[in-house]
Amino acid sequence: MQATLNGLDIHYEITGSGTGPWITLSHSLACSSDMWKPQVELLKKHFTVLCYDTRGHGRTATTPGPYTLEQLADDAHALLRHLKIEKTHWMGLSMGGMIGQVLAIRHPECLDKVIIADSTGKAPPNGVAMWAERAETARTKGMAALVEPTLGRWFTPPFHNSQPEVLKEIGALIESTSVEGYAACCAAIGLIDNLEGLKKLSHQALVIVGDQDLATPLAASEAIHKSWAHSELVVIKDAAHLSNLEQVTAYNNCITKFLLD
Repeated sequence: MQATLNGLDIHYEITGSGTGPWITLSHSLACSSDMWKPQVELLKKHFTVLCYDTRGHGRTATTPGPYTLEQLADDAHALLRHLKIEKTHWMGLSMGGMIGQVLAIRHPECLDKVIIADSTGKAPPNGVAMWAERAETARTKGMAALVEPTLGRWFTPPFHNSQPEVLKEIGALIESTSVEGYAACCAAIGLIDNLEGLKKLSHQALVIVGDQDLATPLAASEAIHKSWAHSELVVIKDAAHLSNLEQVTAYNNCITKFLLD
């Protein structure tokens, strides 16, 4: 389905019974809502599930950059208003977790429980330069040049060896991402600075991180947990950045416990 909001054609899908509470899923950079397939299969039994593609990704339109996290959060908020969703649980991984943080800060009334997976609340000192370099690689060499280094950060070596089909699928999502969409989101990520804002939140939150996440290491999730008063931190063993795909059972067990208890 498509909705034109904020001058943007946003792609979204709704699954589930339509009678359960809402939960909204927000994907990582250089992916799409397709990365949530194992979680959608689980969640649709209990919730009405909204998946959408972020600006510049998947089947959502690309607009000229740079973007900001506030802009990306406002896209999500506009979609919730369009669908007349007054309150939703939120699950975001990596960039999706950053968007969720900003949405909670800017529009706290629209969120219930919040899951922030393999994300960060504050850019490192070299964040702007690092993300500018990746954006430049995309613009000069294309997204194909980013596939292998990105997969190297996103999954552990044993997973690379045992699950080539998953890597092929995620690699295809990376390569098919709009160059401008990727670069524009890199600019947003490089400036993230949410930790002080998180201290004002009263939502229940679950912070998840893979114990081998090189992209957003454990310390980044610990900082979110420390800043977010009503949060718990879960470290998933033998997982890197896309912990929802590398350790599906462990990931699904912890989100089920959090959401349904």
